[in-house]
Amino acid sequence: MLDQIKGLHHVTSMAGNAKTNNQFFTDTLGLRRVKKTVNFDSPDVYHLYYGDEIGTPGSVMTYFPFGKMPRGRPGTGEVGTTVFSVPEGALAYWTDRLAAKGVDGIKADESFGQKRLHFAGPDGDGLALVEVKDDPRQAWTHGGVDADHAIRGFHSVSMRLRDDGATNELLKYMGYQIVDTHDGVKRLAIPGGNGADFVDLETMPNIARSMPGAGSVHHVAFAVENRAKQLEVRKALMDTGHQVTPVIDRDYFWAIYFRTPGGVLFEVATNEPGFNRDEDTAHLGEALKLPQQHAHLRSLIEQHLEPLDA
Repeated sequence: MLDQIKGLHHVTSMAGNAKTNNQFFTDTLGLRRVKKTVNFDSPDVYHLYYGDEIGTPGSVMTYFPFGKMPRGRPGTGEVGTTVFSVPEGALAYWTDRLAAKGVDGIKADESFGQKRLHFAGPDGDGLALVEVKDDPRQAWTHGGVDADHAIRGFHSVSMRLRDDGATNELLKYMGYQIVDTHDGVKRLAIPGGNGADFVDLETMPNIARSMPGAGSVHHVAFAVENRAKQLEVRKALMDTGHQVTPVIDRDYFWAIYFRTPGGVLFEVATNEPGFNRDEDTAHLGEALKLPQQHAHLRSLIEQHLEPLDA
């Protein structure tokens, strides 16, 4: 069993309109845009990162806004819900705020003894807030949401699977432990994690496979401290038969990827070097930052990308 993984690092999804996506996460949810860059493989598409003040691993939601991409079809083999942590007593505030902003799909429930509020992102994204007592992580409070209510970071992701057996075993090998079961959903947790500690597995044997599109999660990333720990994880995964990519430099972290038995794409990302490697913390997410291989295309990229206005 591995002990290098310390919880979630980031969740990356796909979107339609970039301006709408930016407005939703920075204004409606009050997160900070910590990086404005482009897709490494498609530099005519933004890669937008939202999180806390510095983009702490475990707080960062990222998006590829592909313009007129059709919406995805929910189903199995994907992350169905991305869940953020908010303080106890905050959901009444969020219910009113989301309703006032015209957000769809607002629905309150309770799971694993915690109050939860589901809602949809601008492309039908499956999102939720859950009340967490004494989450010590510092919230970004310059996005219109005060410290008593602001998002602390991720709480969990929920994966929809036709059969959770192999994914369950993989997560246990990655250091997760089953801590509870509720209404047929298994909750796994990473001991001593970074606060974004939980993965829920929903088994849906009679549901069709998902079709990716706008609003779909592209991949979920797990955090390791540094490149040495990442290489240990890569070797261990390959030794157990997983097809893992070489280490890829993503400018703000190093990444490896592999497809899980249940169909979800996993990434293992380093906490280093962080989002302030090319911008001062006070100005994160303001300038368009380009990967080195696309720097010579700046004038063309800037002409093509839609201004975000914020």
